[in-house]
Amino acid sequence: MRRYWIEKKNILTPQTVKFESDLFHHIFEVCRQEKGSKFEVIIEGKAYLVEATEILKKTALANIIEERVIATLPEPYLKLALCIPRFPVLESVLEKAVELGVHSIQLLTSDCSFIKSSEKISENKWDRWQKIIVSSTQQCGRGELMTLVQPRPLNIFLQEMDPIHRSLCLFGYEGDDAMALQDYLKPQNLKKWSDTWVIVGGEGGFSKQEVSSLHKIGIQPVTVGDQILRVETACIALISVLKYELGLMRKTK
Repeated sequence: MRRYWIEKKNILTPQTVKFESDLFHHIFEVCRQEKGSKFEVIIEGKAYLVEATEILKKTALANIIEERVIATLPEPYLKLALCIPRFPVLESVLEKAVELGVHSIQLLTSDCSFIKSSEKISENKWDRWQKIIVSSTQQCGRGELMTLVQPRPLNIFLQEMDPIHRSLCLFGYEGDDAMALQDYLKPQNLKKWSDTWVIVGGEGGFSKQEVSSLHKIGIQPVTVGDQILRVETACIALISVLKYELGLMRKTK
């Protein structure tokens, strides 16, 4: 069944949903929903089964038939800190991160990131990324949107990390001193952490100085094997392993 993300303003009454502007265009002109069509709309942790009752030139109305609560993301939240790669790669990561249940992505600028300043990101590009998040949310049926945080320098981000007492951090790195991921996770009491972070570099990886900075605050680099992974593959691999170790690969009741 088709699902569409809506906003509060679209619910006119407890029984009626209104569609207009881009939402109307997408549902009724692109997806070809018709009068009598039934589909779900999602908003703030709830999904509403609706039936289209009236379609005009630029607006449409639907009656709410039933509602269900969508389970929230379990804690500790999965968070990704990503040094900005090329934009097509970033868009692929956004899509897969939503599907894997990532709570938020903190974009980072670094010595080897694709761009070095957030000023290089246009408003149109940011809008496109938000649309990718919405589209992926609709596809996988999440009840809340993943948060995408404006870029910050890696060194500023690291100043606020607390890997010893508060945050578990998986720092993906291809260097010789990286620890095997399973060896790093084996002694960890994963339930004690309030945050779980995956830190991944862009196509250029991390500079030696950045790796040293991570070491200084107690973040151990980890590896998933001999192969050097693409950015999007590294993100998926590390997030999936962490999700498995946290016991999040099961359906909530």
